[in-house]
Amino acid sequence: MPASFDEIMNGFVFADFDGGMGPFQAFVCRQSGKVYFYSESPDHELDERPDDIDDDEKYVQIPSRKELGLGKPLVLAFVDRFLPDDSDEIRRIFSRKGAYARFKDLLHHRGAIEQWHDFEAKATQDALRKWCEAESIELSD
Repeated sequence: MPASFDEIMNGFVFADFDGGMGPFQAFVCRQSGKVYFYSESPDHELDERPDDIDDDEKYVQIPSRKELGLGKPLVLAFVDRFLPDDSDEIRRIFSRKGAYARFKDLLHHRGAIEQWHDFEAKATQDALRKWCEAESIELSD
């Protein structure tokens, strides 16, 4: 059955909440199209994790932003396209911790924050749709 792209996107956002490195995970059932939200944290009441979730033929874990190449490479693509005069500064910013906060400050100063959000949203949707295609996940929308 086809999966809802909106549900897959919700799963992506949920699982990427902590950068894809922590207790939040989302899986897509290839057979039913259902997206399962799971957390190892007892503070979250989410879907019960199916017993056969490790069956790669039946389930696939929704990837993180980093796995889709949507971290620093996406920032650099945006800067090269829209803020080429700031390219050296952005590369310096991303050579240290706390880069995203400083990057967003720069975007605010340049009046480019909305442009960044639009660029990032489109790139995220495109990358996630390509991932679905590569994983043979049929989409209903």
